[in-house]
Amino acid sequence: MSDPVGTFPNPLRSAPNLLTLARICLAPFLVMAVLDGRFQLGFALFVAAGLTDAFDGLLARLLKQRTMLGQYLDPVADKLLLSTLFLVLTHERLISSAITVLVFGRDLAILVVAAILYASIGRREFKPSLLGKANTLAQITAVAAVLLRQVDAAMWVSHLRAIALDATMALTILSGLHYAWIASRRSAHANGAGA
Repeated sequence: MSDPVGTFPNPLRSAPNLLTLARICLAPFLVMAVLDGRFQLGFALFVAAGLTDAFDGLLARLLKQRTMLGQYLDPVADKLLLSTLFLVLTHERLISSAITVLVFGRDLAILVVAAILYASIGRREFKPSLLGKANTLAQITAVAAVLLRQVDAAMWVSHLRAIALDATMALTILSGLHYAWIASRRSAHANGAGA
């Protein structure tokens, strides 16, 4: 029985991976739009990037074009886009530097822990938890709301922006602690098994 992951002959030509690459290519144009103060364009590009994110996973399942490249490329594209936007929006004083430091600190900590787990117990998988997924959703909503607030000053947009930024801070801390707990359990289990 063949493995459903990685069977596509040329992973770079699969429709889901092309969408993911398109999302990566949108990042510099989105950054330029924000830096130029063209927030309507920036918001439209961010929505387009979000649609590619939604459709690449859907197409991968429907077309049975799941690849190992796609499994690694998709989260990298998400992190690249979100991290870059948090930096740019902080530079433009539209997002607090404290939130951006928390977001980067958590991501860096996860990378370090994943590297340690791989080096010590050879574990490659470090799948996102429910809290991690909720944090990503909060970050996406926060960036979208911050961009939209520059286009539309409606009260509901301001409220959404405030709620999404608060949720991002809380979920960044909670998901970071949760990942640390998972890592310590895996490490203890591996040490116990190797004893």
